[in-house]
Amino acid sequence: MKYQLLDPATLGEIIEMALSDHSSFDQIRTLHGLGPDEVKALMRQNLKAGSYRAWRRRLRAFADRREAYK
Repeated sequence: MKYQLLDPATLGEIIEMALSDHSSFDQIRTLHGLGPDEVKALMRQNLKAGSYRAWRRRLRAFADRREAYK
């Protein structure tokens, strides 16, 4: 996949954006060319299992409460 070719600084920026409640998947796609599925795969590969599950749980909870989130 594309994210395997990323330098550590870019990888860190994408992870930071994905963890932020203020950045959407659309913004990540615009800046880095990665879609939601690719970001999720990148996060799964680079976060600890528990951290990844907590992040996904938070995304689902926010998406249930808001119309437009991530």
